[in-house]
Amino acid sequence: MIKKLTILWAFTALAAGTATAQDIEPVNTLFDTSAWIELVTIDPGIQLDLKYATTDNFVKEKLYDCPRCFLRSDVAMAVRNVQKDLRRKGYGLKMLDCYRPLPIQWKLWNKVPDPRYVADPRKGSMHNRGSAVDLTLVDAQGKELDMGTPFDFFGQEAYHDYTNLPKEVLARRTLLKETMIKHGFRSTRTEWWHYSYTKRSYPISKMEWPCDGKGK
Repeated sequence: MIKKLTILWAFTALAAGTATAQDIEPVNTLFDTSAWIELVTIDPGIQLDLKYATTDNFVKEKLYDCPRCFLRSDVAMAVRNVQKDLRRKGYGLKMLDCYRPLPIQWKLWNKVPDPRYVADPRKGSMHNRGSAVDLTLVDAQGKELDMGTPFDFFGQEAYHDYTNLPKEVLARRTLLKETMIKHGFRSTRTEWWHYSYTKRSYPISKMEWPCDGKGK
């Protein structure tokens, strides 16, 4: 039934002019290891705190069945390079969100239909393409650092151009931004935690990962 509904959604989107055949990948409920990398398999030192696999998120609802961080292969390798750079400076990464299946994007949009914070699922987000990450910094001991606001804070204090913050917080935001840009990412004005990969484009995906640790 799920597969039938997914195919029906794809044809509906095509008819509505909101997606093209090239925009939507073929449905596959298991991840394709030639197209996707689970981030911890290439750098187990990167921490995971995937908020949408918990109720600790702005919709207060668990949206992922289990916390696994998948990214397109080039994107995952770029994140690993960011982690290497940060380690040399006494910092590390904690991932808050990675690839996000398109049906989850609809759930978020229905809660907050504001394109400043949630991409319109009729166009798809970079998360839905496996090329965006939400992340923060930890120190050398793995302790999450103060970045000025919590993840998914909807207010000016989360903007990159907001400067009424302690200098150490501003320095951390700058370090994260400069390191991400160095490795092929761009920032989003309203969210200090969100970065999108710029060196390659990818189609929207509804791939869903298994929770038993096995993949195709």
